[in-house]
Amino acid sequence: MASFLIPSWVRLAARIFIVVTVIFLLAPLVVVVGVSFSESQFIAFPPDGLSLRWYQTVLSDTVYTSAFWTSIRIALLVTVSATVLGGAAAIALHRRMLPGSAFLATFFLSPLVLPTIIYAIGMLMFWSAVFGPVSFVTLWIGHTVIAIPYVVRTTLAVLSESDPFLEEAARTMGAGRIQRLLYVVIPQGLPGLGAGAFFAFNISFDEAVLSLFLRKPGLTTLPVQIYGQLEFSPDPSVAAVSTIMIALTVVLILVIDRMLGLQRFAST
Repeated sequence: MASFLIPSWVRLAARIFIVVTVIFLLAPLVVVVGVSFSESQFIAFPPDGLSLRWYQTVLSDTVYTSAFWTSIRIALLVTVSATVLGGAAAIALHRRMLPGSAFLATFFLSPLVLPTIIYAIGMLMFWSAVFGPVSFVTLWIGHTVIAIPYVVRTTLAVLSESDPFLEEAARTMGAGRIQRLLYVVIPQGLPGLGAGAFFAFNISFDEAVLSLFLRKPGLTTLPVQIYGQLEFSPDPSVAAVSTIMIALTVVLILVIDRMLGLQRFAST
């Protein structure tokens, strides 16, 4: 059988497309990072001079630091709750332990297709009518709901490729249900749980729409603070905060690479 030869113009077009895509993805990041080192009082690129003044401003401003730690607290809580609930749901769906597993699998993924602003408005109206004023707990629950689908999806993807005979062998050797769950099922799904936890943290930390609707007075997350700063008095401090957020994501990726390996993580 003669090998199929890709025309040279197709290969050239593919390379050009890849280069253009990379440029469009990285160019905004380059602009944000460049502006964060600007000496100017205004947002401008390329910067007139280089300075760390805006990082010093951000790190010394209690408004930014308070919003940062609020976002960190919520993101960490959401990571734990979404990983536990989403992981448990994925294991139950994988084992077909629940009636209507196919419907439930679709239901758990429904927050991915529901516009965030629609969910935020609905959550605000429901919580206000049933429980009263919104609070930190409201924000935690709201973020958890939109993060769970990512944990379910990544964990199901890993468990679907796991060896079902390992659990059967453990049962044959006398392992109980809890022992099989702790020593067989969870270790098999660990890459998916790790990937889901990574997504849950980032989604919660970067979420602005839900935080805007479900926050109480005095409770401001970092994305909401950035939007407010851009709306009323934009300056390069916004770029400095954004650069710190980018750096945090890079650090998380390095941690994932250290613990699970990027290739194994990406396979989920």
